[in-house]
Amino acid sequence: MGVLSRRNVLVGTALVGGGLMVGVKFSPDKRLARAREMLENPGENLITTWVKISQDNIITVIVPHAEMGQGVHTSLPMMLAEELEADWDLVTMVQAPAETIYANNALVKGYLLDGKEIPAFLNQPANWSTYQLGKYMDMQVTGGSTSVRTTGQYAMRVAGAAVKDLLIQAAAQKWDVPARECSARLSQVFHNKSKRSASYGDLAPGAAGMTASASPKLKARDDFTIIGTSKPRFDIPGKVNGSATYGIDIHMPGLKIAAIQASPVFGGKVARVNSGPVTGLRGIETVVNIGDAVAVVGDNFWRVQSALINLDVQFDGGGNESVSSDTIYATQVRAIEAGKRKSNVSSGNLDEARVAAVTTVDAEYRAPYLAHAQMEPLNCTALVEDGKCEIWVGVQDGLATRAAAANALGIAKEDVTVHLLPLGGGFGRRGGGVMDFIDRSVRVAAQLDGPVKVIWSREEDMRQGAYRPACVSRFEAGLDGSGKPVFWSNVHIMDEEAEAVHIPDSVAAQIIESVEAPTHVPYGPWRSVASSQHGFFIESFIDELAHMAGVDPYDYRRDLLGDDPRMAHVLETAARMSGWGGALPEGRARGIAVKKSFATIVAQVAEVSITQGAVRVHKVWCAADPGDVVNPDTFRAQMEGGIIFGLTAALYGEITIEQGRAVQGNFPDYKMITMADTPEIEVEIIRSGAPWGGAGEPGTPPIAPAVTNAVFALTGTRVRQLPLKNHEFG
Repeated sequence: MGVLSRRNVLVGTALVGGGLMVGVKFSPDKRLARAREMLENPGENLITTWVKISQDNIITVIVPHAEMGQGVHTSLPMMLAEELEADWDLVTMVQAPAETIYANNALVKGYLLDGKEIPAFLNQPANWSTYQLGKYMDMQVTGGSTSVRTTGQYAMRVAGAAVKDLLIQAAAQKWDVPARECSARLSQVFHNKSKRSASYGDLAPGAAGMTASASPKLKARDDFTIIGTSKPRFDIPGKVNGSATYGIDIHMPGLKIAAIQASPVFGGKVARVNSGPVTGLRGIETVVNIGDAVAVVGDNFWRVQSALINLDVQFDGGGNESVSSDTIYATQVRAIEAGKRKSNVSSGNLDEARVAAVTTVDAEYRAPYLAHAQMEPLNCTALVEDGKCEIWVGVQDGLATRAAAANALGIAKEDVTVHLLPLGGGFGRRGGGVMDFIDRSVRVAAQLDGPVKVIWSREEDMRQGAYRPACVSRFEAGLDGSGKPVFWSNVHIMDEEAEAVHIPDSVAAQIIESVEAPTHVPYGPWRSVASSQHGFFIESFIDELAHMAGVDPYDYRRDLLGDDPRMAHVLETAARMSGWGGALPEGRARGIAVKKSFATIVAQVAEVSITQGAVRVHKVWCAADPGDVVNPDTFRAQMEGGIIFGLTAALYGEITIEQGRAVQGNFPDYKMITMADTPEIEVEIIRSGAPWGGAGEPGTPPIAPAVTNAVFALTGTRVRQLPLKNHEFG
């Protein structure tokens, strides 16, 4: 799901002027006027770009993030409604359009501030500067567990509080009383002295003519009445009754259907295509060659897909036909041993620590390529005519989609209209990092008259992924006489996400480095990004150190976290929940792991057994500290979903490369965990009051090491390479 890094945002900042406040020329912000043109209907008043109020007192929150099951279309309105003192029963939401006015400055601001506050007088220039940066970067992304901790904190709460203040001012002017004598509650403003009240809907026209503060006073967490409660999600009814329209559901007059195939060897080109074998087949209209892929166009998917299978087409693999998973891992090992290293962490004196170490432990871990395997295969409906493009699609970044289409067609971004739809799963594949499916769809549409829905078969989707990267990570650590680590050395492939490789500061001497080992295999963000690999690597190696020291794995971790009471508390909670150290059913063992990612700390304990040589996970206990939580039911669901997602990868997930291409193509050979094999999951939320953390990503990283550590406790076999299906246990 993560699709950007704080480093990328900082680089973008440098490109547009070297800093937020330097050289900014302020001018009247036309965003609100343009937003009103687009979103304001008769009887409504758009007060800020994020919220409008109707005459009948309905509050509509404009949400700039995609809904793909994470509940953000409910949690963000909850944050705005909290500060607005709204009646939740009168709140609804709409998806923000893929337009420049909805470039997400709050997301940019959140990354740059990294949880810090700035003086109130700098908020207005900061908002303007980050908006300009958001426009420059086409930033409207959903990923990296950013929605609540950036847009929620820096846009929704601020907008709610600011609009509440405007409504109070409007009431004070209407009644000719001091604003300080007025209060807001349940979508009404009250003046107790005169016993007058007015609905937000009545006051909205007056408030719409005022200027909102960039620094309104926000509520203390103890005063929340909406945040922290479990509200039914807005997106669920449509998913239950079938009224939700996904990209795959799009229908319109004259719509053609296309099935597409790219070079099986990534990056290859079409060498030759002969449409003769499919010409004249029922429902088949034409074959389109776009250079790096071919598409068969007709009247329904099954006909065009069947014709595509029988199409006479040859591809040029570009010289990558001999690449395999084995050669990729070998290249990575050579890079670790002899490649140019980039430093991430360097602290303490490693040479002195090596001398002081009584025992040295080393290990090498590997994780494979992983597909996203979202339930809704890639698809995009496009219409290209008269130098303009119109798109209907479910994506994680509307503005990046618009930019990708414009770039593919050589037209201005303003000539592209994107209709944003719900996503049948994303996990990073539909993010702004790799937009190949947008690029190819609009290039197919450009050769046709009328709209065309381009659909990837399940096999094409899985074999043309932007995979989680395969990765090798090598460790060395030294232990003192009591078994405590005195130094830690780690070299790994790819500098993808700096924080993912960090360990507790209690290890005084640390050196953590990365090397590059490029391949032709495309990669992109995958749920929890680099933390999914490095969570497995680090927490497995710490378990190895605990075993070498002869110390219980929980006690060993607890001692390492002595300087981090928040993280220690999460670990302690998971251990308490599971009854760590207590008696277990015969043939079962437990493993434990803890990982901080996306500002949320998650610890998990997994209980496993071995059945006919295969690992069975019976129960998972999960303790999570996101600082605070907006919708507890949704947060628990995200922890559960993250665990199941990560457990599928740990047990089965693997894209292997042979002859330059992906082998796995569908669920029979890329197995997913089923309900029958899903463990019982227990989640406890810790509201520590720390800065807001994410929900969608952090549940995934600890599950693989918790399971493999349990496997070691049960069998004595240390799993250093996933997935577990490739190992046999007696």
